[in-house]
Amino acid sequence: MPTTVRTHLRPAIVLTLLLCVLTGFVYPGIVTGLAQLLFPWQAHGSLVTTNGRVVGSALIGQPFTKPEYFHPRPSAAGAGYDATASAGSNKGPTDRKLADTLVVGAVATAVEEDGAVRGHVPSDMATSSASGLDPDISPANAELQVGRVARARRVPADSIRAILGRHTAGRQFGFFGEPRVNVLLLNLALDSLVPGPPRGSP
Repeated sequence: MPTTVRTHLRPAIVLTLLLCVLTGFVYPGIVTGLAQLLFPWQAHGSLVTTNGRVVGSALIGQPFTKPEYFHPRPSAAGAGYDATASAGSNKGPTDRKLADTLVVGAVATAVEEDGAVRGHVPSDMATSSASGLDPDISPANAELQVGRVARARRVPADSIRAILGRHTAGRQFGFFGEPRVNVLLLNLALDSLVPGPPRGSP
């Protein structure tokens, strides 16, 4: 092997191994250690527990279909909120199938179940997010569901609205994003503060 090649090959191999150690072990180790130290709940997946049992993650939506619960936005991930098939519908705003098969059905459900008015349905009540796993809904979406939840739980709507107000988060740092409501956390709060309908009730 010529001397010139050996002269360039050795430092190239050394630098490659050094970068592998730095970027593959040292840097991830430091980031992981800091995350565990400073943000332990987030570092472990923002898991939500009830009575010592994990019931979900605050970062991943899950389906709620019973009338006594707030419902999440529609999901195109697999059969719905399937974390192994995270995706949107891949249908654009001009796609007739999006309007005919997804949006129209979601709007009809909102009108029937929540008394929404056609033409005034919040967008997140009729369309899925890009990931299909959005854990949040808009305050407008949640407000439309208050009446149904109150009737199902047989309590005044103002009681449900008060719980909703306590679980409505504002914009991050005051200007990032939009106000939002985490559906899982809200429904868990409902179960702990307002009893559901008796078993066997209509």
